[in-house]
Amino acid sequence: MKRVVIPELLDTDNGTPAEIAANLADLRVVNRWAGGAATMTSLLRRAISAAGGRHFRYLEVAAGSGDVPLYARQQFAREGITLEVTLLDRSALHLPSLPAQNDLPARPVHPRSVAGNALALPFADGSFDFVGCSLFVHHLEPEQVQAFACEALRVARRTVLINDLVRSPLHLALVYLAAPLYRSRLTRHDAPASVRRSYTPDELRQLLATCGASRLQVSRHYLYRMGVILSK
Repeated sequence: MKRVVIPELLDTDNGTPAEIAANLADLRVVNRWAGGAATMTSLLRRAISAAGGRHFRYLEVAAGSGDVPLYARQQFAREGITLEVTLLDRSALHLPSLPAQNDLPARPVHPRSVAGNALALPFADGSFDFVGCSLFVHHLEPEQVQAFACEALRVARRTVLINDLVRSPLHLALVYLAAPLYRSRLTRHDAPASVRRSYTPDELRQLLATCGASRLQVSRHYLYRMGVILSK
């Protein structure tokens, strides 16, 4: 199945605020029940195990509403591991809003949210232990994938984690079957477009082989997800 680039509506916020909110809600459901959150948690667990320690700083790029890293943070908190999460997205409208000051708990657990460019991250070298992204890399063209990997490695002290879709005809068929379940017309358009423009594990391995990581690991996960770990 050849990779075909079809513009995705959420990339340009081509919808009403209600449609965009519904699209982000659809993504939260997909991440929770179709392997996205579990894949990133698995990748983080491997990175944490290799690093050792109990407290880590994590940047999620193209974070949207931040459900994936916040799910992982909750899982690790039960094990006594603290994941200090920062969310970055190109649009501040996608990021979760903080509650009113009076509603904040004594020890805030809300992530820091930053609007910025994933290809020019507004952070100093080595600002985070781990830098990751979910459902982002398939939005990028090959040269942009390489540029993002280099930029993420710059900002990470230890590891870069990529959680994305695997392109295949059966995956595309499953996405079309699930279309009636989506709340937003943006999702009904973007979900199959995402599969069509996704990479295969071999393609992504080749693209990232020259990004300067000391070690590159690619793994397959539940429901056509793949994970990439780039170690410094």
